[in-house]
Amino acid sequence: MNKEFFEALNLLEKERHIPKDYMIEKVEAALATACKKELGTTNITVVIDPEKEDMRVYRKYKIVAEVEDPNTEITKAQIEELEAKQKEAGIKHKVRSRRRSIGSDYEYELHTKEFRRLSAQSAKQVIIQGIREAERSYQAKEYEDKKGEMLSCIVTKVEDSTGNVVVDTGISQAVLLKAEQIPGEVLRVDDRIKVFASTVGQAGDRGPLVSLTRIHPTLVKRLFESQVPEIVDGTIVIKAISREAGSRTKISVESRDESVDAVGSCIGNKGSRINAVVNELNGEKIDVIPYSTDICEYVKSALSPATVKSVELVGDRQARVIVSPDQLSLAIGKMGQNARLAARLTGCKVDIKSE
Repeated sequence: MNKEFFEALNLLEKERHIPKDYMIEKVEAALATACKKELGTTNITVVIDPEKEDMRVYRKYKIVAEVEDPNTEITKAQIEELEAKQKEAGIKHKVRSRRRSIGSDYEYELHTKEFRRLSAQSAKQVIIQGIREAERSYQAKEYEDKKGEMLSCIVTKVEDSTGNVVVDTGISQAVLLKAEQIPGEVLRVDDRIKVFASTVGQAGDRGPLVSLTRIHPTLVKRLFESQVPEIVDGTIVIKAISREAGSRTKISVESRDESVDAVGSCIGNKGSRINAVVNELNGEKIDVIPYSTDICEYVKSALSPATVKSVELVGDRQARVIVSPDQLSLAIGKMGQNARLAARLTGCKVDIKSE
């Protein structure tokens, strides 16, 4: 059984990524709890040796001249009597402590045959619970490290009744809620998608509470980071993002190197870089805007693809924009979307007028 137990630990480490040492620690504690309950005492130690594939249970006593607590204390005469009975019965117990002086600890091995079947079942349940706790703790730590990052997932289930999607994140199974999916996209089993881990809560009965989303603006930032090396090395900086998921996103970028074109680098050769991002976001339109400290110039660029005649500041963070009549509807956008995204991107209130 020991061999099968350690094979199971190796399999759990391989498939669920739970470190074997961590699981062994949990199992030792679980077995000790079951043994303490069986014997009605607390002086129990469980030792698991993964190299020898060995598992032993020890009961510890304090050697005293006169016993006051028989659960935790023993005399040298009682030790001799106990070992003589064991020898006569043919029971071979391993003794961890050989010293027999007063005040020393005396630990001897307990055999599993000495426990009732009920206790064995209890130990089994405690071990299973310990492994589950180990798995949840590992997952919680892994997700905590992934908080604020992009995860590559595989869709494993689509719930027809709710529209929620179950995905395999590589750490565990997690749920991508319908409200966190890009409007209009249809996800199917085995689809590979990118998600953003927005928040991570405490581990519950079903594992860590990780919130996954595909509508968060930072997902766009992470996608550009995965496609544009100049962003990763700090040559290009993403200054701001405004997004209405499933429809349009505006992102402003700035180059710290005069020889590097920030907008061109994000678009890539023949649009290769930006197209990769657009494809991941189910065809969502993306406008890459050059950042400028000149607020008028910044607002003018942010209203792309419309052509702007002039921009004038008329108050604190308020801009009056003049466009030709044929550009008015394009500047405002469908249901005001273009103007709204430009305002969020620049932090300005934008008033668009026809010349």
